[in-house]
Amino acid sequence: MNVIGSWTVEIAFENGESRAFRFDAREAGTGSFLLLDPTLKAWGPAKPSEAKWTQNDDGSVMFSGPVEFPLGNVGRDAGTLVLKGKFESGDSISGEAMFFHVDEAGAGAEAKAKPSKTGSFKATRQRG
Repeated sequence: MNVIGSWTVEIAFENGESRAFRFDAREAGTGSFLLLDPTLKAWGPAKPSEAKWTQNDDGSVMFSGPVEFPLGNVGRDAGTLVLKGKFESGDSISGEAMFFHVDEAGAGAEAKAKPSKTGSFKATRQRG
């Protein structure tokens, strides 16, 4: 099973908020997040942000990178998104989602950092 390719990622945070992304995984652990959000019509098209990924021999994967979620018509919730999961099949990954605000020290790098939002995610490989 290989991460490289395009994935649609659906996130359900415990606070009831849901988000969707496209994650494009490229060679050498590089990639990008692109927010898929109907409210972006007010903001203009989303711009991809650089992301990183790792994959372990046991099928576990981690995606992480900076994101900005729109808040209403004028606000932005900026921070780092960390997704840790495992392959369910060659075309499906699921696991836990964590969002760290920009001002939260460590932004996922340290186990001590506490995410401002947690939840679950499911990623589905895009074909074609």
